[in-house]
Amino acid sequence: MKRRLWVGGGIFLVVLGVGSAVLRPPKVPPEAIRSAVTRDPGLLERAWALPVAASYRRELTWQTNISVCGPASLANAFRSLGEPATSEPAVLESTGRCWTGFCFMGLTLDQLAEVAQQHTKRKVSVLRDLTAEQFQEHLRHSNDPDRRYVINFTRRAIFGAGGGHHSPIGGYLETEDLVFVLDVNRDFQPWLVERSRLFSAMDTLDSDKKRGLLLIE
Repeated sequence: MKRRLWVGGGIFLVVLGVGSAVLRPPKVPPEAIRSAVTRDPGLLERAWALPVAASYRRELTWQTNISVCGPASLANAFRSLGEPATSEPAVLESTGRCWTGFCFMGLTLDQLAEVAQQHTKRKVSVLRDLTAEQFQEHLRHSNDPDRRYVINFTRRAIFGAGGGHHSPIGGYLETEDLVFVLDVNRDFQPWLVERSRLFSAMDTLDSDKKRGLLLIE
């Protein structure tokens, strides 16, 4: 019996390792990250001074592996709101998801909303199939201190490589039409990008549904 358990466990780990290696999106080169988005020091200073961005205190908890960008995004958003679930394990506790510490295939926007709702009494909404105009209106609201947005987008549309990703939105510089994305991946870190490019990256399919926004209010 013990031998069978060891063998079964070994096969599971091998399958998990192979699966994660196959599903891992192409790595984005550092030069592609630098050239694809805006990191002008003056603009970043203004972005960090926005009401919602300021609540993050220029500090993010980075995702611990490639599959947990969703839980990491929630942990950071909850911390900025003063909610107790401020780590990946705390966000995933009692949800029955990602119990190995790895979210196989990642979490969809709907799954992330379910996880979020289990750890807050605030209203959690999934916003998808948005028009470009509706997206801009939500970006204007992203500077509202009582709201937190997490965006689900594909890196490929912005950086030329990479897969689906979740990260909080820190706010919107409307005059420059730039969105402040608080990227929870340490390799990328926070960046600014033109609204139209971020919309194109969000307005894509994740399986059979469009990506979109998660709103906590």
